[in-house]
Amino acid sequence: MALIRRVVPAMRASGNLQWDDSYPNAEVFLRDMHLAQLWVAEDPEQLMGVAAITTDQEPEYAEVGWDLTERAVVVHRLAVDPDFQGRGVAAALMRQAETVALERRILVLRLDTNSQNEATQKLFPKLGYSFAGEIGLGFRPGLRFRCYEKRLP
Repeated sequence: MALIRRVVPAMRASGNLQWDDSYPNAEVFLRDMHLAQLWVAEDPEQLMGVAAITTDQEPEYAEVGWDLTERAVVVHRLAVDPDFQGRGVAAALMRQAETVALERRILVLRLDTNSQNEATQKLFPKLGYSFAGEIGLGFRPGLRFRCYEKRLP
């Protein structure tokens, strides 16, 4: 949670209101850990970033035309400590998502990001993700989210 307490103010300062004091929270991360779906990037001294690499698709993903019965690896709660941003940490976590997908024989990766998160909107296309459309998420009212998908060969 110390990482999230460092990330949220930086996000909000850039105009990205996706996260706040209530989300993501310890309960969500404990669930990720219990399900063995929380991945970390760390150096010998500190946590650099985290990502939940799951198969949990939001019901609203259907609004962009995705078939929710199709198995997909979904990245949630991608966060990089402000001291390590711009150093490839997020890209490394996204590559781990691809590794997980291939290990599970899943050829589709999906994710969403706040419409105001310019950093991820630049990153995801560089990593081969295609923009699929924009949605609202019921558990984050008032915000819009851009959806991206990548199909592995």
